Amino acid sequence: MTRKFYILLLLSIICTFLGASAFAQRAGSGADQIASFASPIENLPTEGELFGLPVNVHGQTTYINQRYNNFTSSYSGMNSLAAQKAMSYTWSGTLFFGARVAPDTDVYFNPEVISGVAFSGLTGLGGFSNGEGSKAVGTQAKFYSARAFMRHTINQEGDKVVLENEANQITQTVSSNRVVVTAGQFSTLDIFDDSRYAKDPRVQFMNWGNMTYLAYDYAADARGYSTGLAGEWYLDHWVLRASRMLAPKNPNGRDLNWQIFNTYGDQFEIERQHHIGKLPGKVSVLAYRNKMILARFSDATNYVLTNNAQGTQAINNVRTNYQYKTGVGVHGEQALTHDLGIYARAFTSDGRTETMSFTEADNSISVGMGMNGTSWARPHDSIGISMMQNGLSSYRRSYLQAGGVSYFIGDYAGPGQTISYRPERVGEVYYNANVVKNVLAGLNFQHINNPAYNAARGPVNIVSFRIHAEF
Repeated sequence: MTRKFYILLLLSIICTFLGASAFAQRAGSGADQIASFASPIENLPTEGELFGLPVNVHGQTTYINQRYNNFTSSYSGMNSLAAQKAMSYTWSGTLFFGARVAPDTDVYFNPEVISGVAFSGLTGLGGFSNGEGSKAVGTQAKFYSARAFMRHTINQEGDKVVLENEANQITQTVSSNRVVVTAGQFSTLDIFDDSRYAKDPRVQFMNWGNMTYLAYDYAADARGYSTGLAGEWYLDHWVLRASRMLAPKNPNGRDLNWQIFNTYGDQFEIERQHHIGKLPGKVSVLAYRNKMILARFSDATNYVLTNNAQGTQAINNVRTNYQYKTGVGVHGEQALTHDLGIYARAFTSDGRTETMSFTEADNSISVGMGMNGTSWARPHDSIGISMMQNGLSSYRRSYLQAGGVSYFIGDYAGPGQTISYRPERVGEVYYNANVVKNVLAGLNFQHINNPAYNAARGPVNIVSFRIHAEF
């Protein structure tokens, strides 16, 4: 038996023994990856050889506690955010195993454990306040495979680029012109819509609308992961990306539908990286198309009115045919100094059909900045400030105002007490302090106007505490 067989067998055994949740560090091909603040720990090597093959191992653990006090609410419906003071938390732990089974081919496996309690069972907001939360958390710790994928790099002519040792990346020298193929279990967000300043809720902003475009209904299971094939083509400062991912069997469900030619999520992204005054930046455009059996909001609204079905999830009664769902967005970011950068995202989806995998939003825009603490002699500290606005299509809004209840939102509580529509607006600020080597503690504050797009409720002020460690 070959050494490659032994390493693949070892990873398979580990995967079987341990058994995907919130979003871990990006498993993409290394361009513009989220920077890790971890530094080497003496007597704890993270990269070496096993059976003569290059391997690495990294890990992380994150605890987030969130609270809010009573807020103004004249009424509440089935899927409203509870108006009384509440507490929410998540805890996760992840190991990142990798092995280079051929000169340009790596395999990676991420076993993970998570537990937690979401505000109001993860209902009542468009932009949820904790990116570590998912539709599959619970008080009992759950072990599962977050990622298990292969990545192959085809180098072409170009400058040499060194990808450093980090989570899901064994040290590698690649060409600036290359093709990268990723196949297996991973998150769509591992490949698409990367950002230096707003991506990872474990070390940056926490709100879902700062992990990616909130209106981007990307294919995923209830934990935020899927299985599929992605390709990336790097041409110096340009990157083209495309993928097809499995869709869930049911909207927002955990089980995936393996009929990849019948139900799927496709995405395409073009990115242009640049430097202004030697400071990096980039602009990208992303488009997606989903195909799945989904309810159309126009049909669901007619069902509510015809059957006096106010206060129910009428979308469940009209989910009969395959539908296409599409959207497009633009993302730009720019370093202003070596310690400070800004970003902006804007996205719109067609809004005719219910949510497939992500959350309740049909258009979204967010802007913000991030910086480290070099100027106040705390280079490993970081601070971020952002603002976002989320909106609904006329189709989804009509359904809610007719008294329908959707998967995550629905404030209908009786005649005359349905949603009074306004865009949901979120302000978020965080500060992370490096308390000891490779451990940070942080505070986060979010001010949410018009929760779940309802001007009759809120605002809500959410205070969060976070502790994160990695190696």
